[in-house]
Amino acid sequence: MSESTYQLASLREQSDRFVVLSGCSGGGKSTLLTALERRGFIVFEEPGRQIVKEQQFLTGNALPWTDPLQFVELSVSRSIHQMALAARGDQRSFLDRGIVDAISFQEHLCLPVPLHLENAVKQLRYHRRVFIAPPWPEIFAADAERRHSFDEAKAQYSSLLRTYERLGYSLVELPKIDVESRVEFVVGQLAESGS
Repeated sequence: MSESTYQLASLREQSDRFVVLSGCSGGGKSTLLTALERRGFIVFEEPGRQIVKEQQFLTGNALPWTDPLQFVELSVSRSIHQMALAARGDQRSFLDRGIVDAISFQEHLCLPVPLHLENAVKQLRYHRRVFIAPPWPEIFAADAERRHSFDEAKAQYSSLLRTYERLGYSLVELPKIDVESRVEFVVGQLAESGS
């Protein structure tokens, strides 16, 4: 991507092409994203997990459990870059979390959100329908990037719903069904919305 094509203002006109999968940590979003990719859709993996892997590799401190403010800054920056990459194509893209999720995490920690991040979440919007993975204890598992408990995941989930609703998104809860049926559900919901 050249500097001349990195035009963030144009992203505002393409918001319906950026579909977010969000919701409870460990709720099956990554599995759904992989299935959507197998169907030929453009997908982008969760920025936060990418940041954690990078910081662990580099022995950096921008981790949600050591420096949440820096972690949020990096996650928002990565989310914006993913939107810019998605805009280069001519079809809908699916993103595992996004700017709103990073802001919600900061709010969940009762940390003030700086003006530039408030601007990001207001100016760079996603498809009005956001697909939400509900808490699903039967499939939840901690790992190197997901250190929190299921109870903490549920608490963050509640904050996340409030943030998306405050920002005017329409939340569509993903049913707890097999992944191929979830793909059909998402595709059907988007067709129903007419976009």
